[in-house]
Amino acid sequence: MSEAIKEAAALSPLRARLRKRQRHLGRWAAREGLTAYRLFDRDLPGYHFTVDRYDRHAVVAEYPWKEGDELHGRRRDELIAALEAECGIARTDVVLKTHRRQGLGQEQYERTGPDLTLTVREGPLRFEVNLGAGIDVGLFLDHRVTRSWLLRRAAGKRVLNLFSYTGAFTVAAAVGGASRTVSVDLSKRYNDWARRNLELNLKAGDHAIVEADVMAFVRDGSRERFDLIVCDPPPASTSSRAARFEIQQHHERLLLDLAGWLTPEGAILFSSNLGGFTLSSKVLERLPGRELTPDSLPEDFRVRSASTGATRRLPHRAWLLGNPWLVASR
Repeated sequence: MSEAIKEAAALSPLRARLRKRQRHLGRWAAREGLTAYRLFDRDLPGYHFTVDRYDRHAVVAEYPWKEGDELHGRRRDELIAALEAECGIARTDVVLKTHRRQGLGQEQYERTGPDLTLTVREGPLRFEVNLGAGIDVGLFLDHRVTRSWLLRRAAGKRVLNLFSYTGAFTVAAAVGGASRTVSVDLSKRYNDWARRNLELNLKAGDHAIVEADVMAFVRDGSRERFDLIVCDPPPASTSSRAARFEIQQHHERLLLDLAGWLTPEGAILFSSNLGGFTLSSKVLERLPGRELTPDSLPEDFRVRSASTGATRRLPHRAWLLGNPWLVASR
């Protein structure tokens, strides 16, 4: 038996898993020009953690575990030690975030710590991320493929990005040659972040950022026509400046209204990360479409075999709705 095989056999299941993932994903990320990707997603029973790598840093997110589970803290320490041993990520470069059990939509944008800002690379795109300020860092890694899809199809198009957050889809469209983009989000903080992301990637262009409640904007706006509309709402949102939004309840009205914003050849890229989400049949009656999932999942988010004993849900589901030719194309 070779020394390498002996060494691998002696590793704990966690260290063996991280070693395998880092070797595979490290090479894959280098080929793809990525400096941010997911390393671990509750891959082993009892390990209620995800690990996302951002260059030399790692964000470890721990999810609700059984109260009184005395092993959880030890597993957290084991994971942090294994990241250093197998992935070369120093303990001082690990950021820990805790997801708490609370109402839908109450946690995503909550600020929880000091800023830790850096720039990550995604092929030709650059994004500012903030690893320290909240549960979400400003970039949804699971939408890397959908951003790439938009990048390849945006040339000469007018693109509307709703619930635009930090503008990652807008950046993809703009770098892809969109003739105009409009981004709509209620948060001034995230709109400012979107501007910085655009400035990281472009010197100029027709890229408007609108601070508004999306539902009100779509209902009362000027109905400018767009060739591509990106709509990636949160599962729910609450604000003193807007009516409560819940995607399962409100997506039908939103998407049917958006049909009036499309050019005759236009299409909507729609996504949801709500577990158990069901797309309204009325939407599909009005807007021909196809589901992009699971092809919209990048390599580091693909659900693998159950050999590890772990279970996980899809990070998102995505659909393309509208233009029959674009919907039918791959």
